[in-house]
Amino acid sequence: MAKFNKDSFGGTVAIVLAVSLVCSVVVAGSVVGLKPVQQTQKQLDKQKNILSVAGLLKPGININQVYQERIEPKVVDLATGDYVAGLDHYDMRAADKDPQQTVSINPDEDFAGLRHRTKYAEVYLVKDESGKVNQVVLPMHGTGLWSVMYGFVAVQTDGNTINGITYYDQGETPGLGGEIANPLWQQRFVGKKLYDDGGNVAIRIAKGASADAVHGVDGLSGASMTTKGVQGTFKYWFSQNGYGPYLSKLRAGE
Repeated sequence: MAKFNKDSFGGTVAIVLAVSLVCSVVVAGSVVGLKPVQQTQKQLDKQKNILSVAGLLKPGININQVYQERIEPKVVDLATGDYVAGLDHYDMRAADKDPQQTVSINPDEDFAGLRHRTKYAEVYLVKDESGKVNQVVLPMHGTGLWSVMYGFVAVQTDGNTINGITYYDQGETPGLGGEIANPLWQQRFVGKKLYDDGGNVAIRIAKGASADAVHGVDGLSGASMTTKGVQGTFKYWFSQNGYGPYLSKLRAGE
């Protein structure tokens, strides 16, 4: 039997291949082993953001417990505004990658710069301590200067008054457009109305918009394109092509 010479070219290649194989197995095993932990953390982050925009995130709370007690997810057919029977969970970001689960958006109405949207949306009914629904949290997203900006909006059961907003995933310029994640700026939306008396989308985010105490929110200084993206996001998602049909039924008590 020929003696293995680790100092030869063939021996060096064999050792490199063996080390690479061992490392690949270790890395693959780590990825598989950590996946449940990553999924749990991802779910916890989502619950945290929903509780935050609903005003339920308090120091020291058990996030999962409070979420289970106070939040009821529902899946909505955006075309009709009706809840989808038999479907209690819907991953909008995953569905957005499946052409079978999306519809094209007319370019003239694509204020959020999305090109298409999912047919359904997962919304979150928020209950008070007595179990009565007092607001609903709606996911939204739209294109900013550099990124797609993902957030939540909490709306009262009148289907019109904003209780809070949050942007939890965005890649806008730090210190400028990235200020959409600043709680101080987000606080400016609280109490603003989405619609005017005629049912038209009236929320306005722009420089000097706060002169309208009912519908106006001042845009971000030095971040006109990001501000425009936020305006477009609201204008699309609260139109009849977005949550308009659902909020109409919410206002009617349906």
